[in-house]
Amino acid sequence: MAEGSAELELFRRRWREELAAGGKKRRREAAEGPGGTGRDGSGCLALACGLLDGESPAPSSPPPARPCEEAAGEEADDLLGQLIRDLNEINEVPFFDVHLPYELALKIFQYLGKAELGKCAQVSRTWKVLAEDEVLWYRLCQQEGYLLDVSISERPCWKLALKDCRAKERALRTNWKNRSGAVSQLQYELGKILCDVHSCDGVVIAGYTSGEVRLWDTRTWDYTAPILEPVQGPGDAGPQPHVSFVRINSSLAVAAYEDGTVSVWSLMIGREPIHRYQHNQRIHALALGSKGATVATASGFEVKMESPDDRGFWQTTGTFEIQKLVNFLHLVPEVWDSPVAVAAAEDVVYLLKVEDPGKILHSVYGQPVTCLDVSAHEAAFGVKGFGWILNEPNQVLLYNLETSQCLKKLGNSMGDFTCVNLQDSPPNMLVTGNKDRRVRVYDLRRSEALCSLYAHRLGVSAVQMDDWKIVSGGEDGLVCVWDQRMGTKLWEMHARHPVRYVWFNSHSLITANIPDEKTPRGASIMDDDLTAHRRHRGIIYAYEFSVDQLAVESVLPICRSSYDEVMGYNYNISLAVPYDHI
Repeated sequence: MAEGSAELELFRRRWREELAAGGKKRRREAAEGPGGTGRDGSGCLALACGLLDGESPAPSSPPPARPCEEAAGEEADDLLGQLIRDLNEINEVPFFDVHLPYELALKIFQYLGKAELGKCAQVSRTWKVLAEDEVLWYRLCQQEGYLLDVSISERPCWKLALKDCRAKERALRTNWKNRSGAVSQLQYELGKILCDVHSCDGVVIAGYTSGEVRLWDTRTWDYTAPILEPVQGPGDAGPQPHVSFVRINSSLAVAAYEDGTVSVWSLMIGREPIHRYQHNQRIHALALGSKGATVATASGFEVKMESPDDRGFWQTTGTFEIQKLVNFLHLVPEVWDSPVAVAAAEDVVYLLKVEDPGKILHSVYGQPVTCLDVSAHEAAFGVKGFGWILNEPNQVLLYNLETSQCLKKLGNSMGDFTCVNLQDSPPNMLVTGNKDRRVRVYDLRRSEALCSLYAHRLGVSAVQMDDWKIVSGGEDGLVCVWDQRMGTKLWEMHARHPVRYVWFNSHSLITANIPDEKTPRGASIMDDDLTAHRRHRGIIYAYEFSVDQLAVESVLPICRSSYDEVMGYNYNISLAVPYDHI
């Protein structure tokens, strides 16, 4: 307060000096002018000086009109205008009384958010220039996750870019809630029955009972989906074995077959596999690194890890002997030096490192593991308790992979936990699905359920969440989208077979209904009628909620077929919206 009073007194003293100098000049001009009366408007000057001294003017009746009244009014207007102009030119606000360099001031402003920068831009012209600097708004865009792969020189106005990104995000959220967008069915009739589905950033891979593996790129609908061809050996005559598992990441695609064969394709090279190896028994689990090139498979009582060396030659980096059959297998993400895997074999959970022998992470006899998921530093898995006999319900256990210690015990349910998602969930959050028909969201900091949603009447089979919504799939073939904060169902879609795969990002959703019966009654290897068992094949749905593509612009699958495809029931037509170009 003392500094503010001193600055005000300094301002008043300077202004009195300017008023005195102006008064002397006007008096001199009035005395020298022809017919001048020498009047200098001393009443207006006295009024201004009184205002500067902090005095309030006393109300008085207007004086009688005089010949010099108009001249005095003009002097008062000039005085008031000059005062306003001088105040607008004052940029020495208290924070910048000491003249800071622009870079240092910018360093201070980078700790402010959008609302604070907007308020600072209203202080003065100097602060407005600082608050609208491109470096500050580019940094805010990066902090909120927008345009991460764009450099600062590629956009002329980053404040406007951030505004557009937030508007698109709001539009996407509205489209999600209202189910506004395009939906497409990814089908491959020659593949017979769908066996397994996986995706990565919109690229979908599917394996079929015919032994074929097919890719779709849902980001570009005019992309021709290739068929990944397996390596045929000299003794591989006859029908190909069924595909058991498929996995894909940004660079590789992997498929495991019923006869124990594993084929690895590179998405950058072509349709021919770049690596192939064989197990003696049927493969029970398959895992692929999220960003690396490590493949892990479990067959019988053996877990094998394969990865390329520095020259690109594939080799076996680790082999582990497990005493029980592996049910679930995951590779720990963000591990670059040596691969680390987590395997669940009945009631034992193993931590497998290449340089170390297999380590038991959790083991309780008679309590089998029902689901598993891993993140960079933690592993979450559902454990089936002894039930009503020992009053021990089913729980989800959270372990630290570095210390091998149990961090949390979540849940208190009589139903088995059938699915858990830790890697794709927000920080300190976990979502699970249960046989008791409920989807539960847990806060790992408080070890309690934030919400419990009654979802599917036959149990939950797949689930994923982000910061505001939950997508769940059930054994009844129903896909439900929920608002997490409100705890309400937004919409649902139904198909014939159980939902075995759910994946989504900000603008798209991919679901897969995979039948449990791979050889339905009446099906035959020699059956050439592709329409006889269409309802038994399973289906993949791809939803697109982006603002650029609306539901009326969605092209039906029948209109995306070409003449060279051999399909019996789509009439071999190729149409474009809204008219055909045959």
